[in-house]
Amino acid sequence: MLDKRVEDLKILFSQEQIEKRTKELADEINRDFGTEKDLTLICVLKGSSIFCCDLSKHLKMPVQMEFIRVSSYGNAKESSGSVQALDLTLPNLENKNALIVEDIIDTGCTMKFLIDILCRTHRPEKLKVVTLLNKKMARKTPIEPDYYGFEIDDKFVVGYGLDYEGYMRNLPYIGYFE
Repeated sequence: MLDKRVEDLKILFSQEQIEKRTKELADEINRDFGTEKDLTLICVLKGSSIFCCDLSKHLKMPVQMEFIRVSSYGNAKESSGSVQALDLTLPNLENKNALIVEDIIDTGCTMKFLIDILCRTHRPEKLKVVTLLNKKMARKTPIEPDYYGFEIDDKFVVGYGLDYEGYMRNLPYIGYFE
């Protein structure tokens, strides 16, 4: 049983704010990647699934969606700093454009791990990172996303794909507990 209730959440970003910013991010990505060459979206499950799907609706180039699973949280409220690769199965990305789609970058350990392994084993022509939330203040590595939706301070956030013990991903907004 959860010890947190949806009724206790404070809204950090509304559904409307998220929709608007997601469209703006897609516009930036369309400009940077162009519309002629295919783009492989690498969705980091489970948290970024909703963001990835919504973002993809606004992309103008041919898009292939792939899904990988890594974990540095488990059921904790903060990153353990240790990245576990649960499923990194991807098609051939050599000489292709790829975009890692993440829900939140905080310590940067997961993203550093992903960038290192993708560049070393898949060798895409262009690899960029988009994250919905950028928690710079928690960064332990010099990783910065190419695109981000919102910068946040040190709050534990849920909703729009982000969870608390597997729950609250389905909320159409992002909230936090005080």
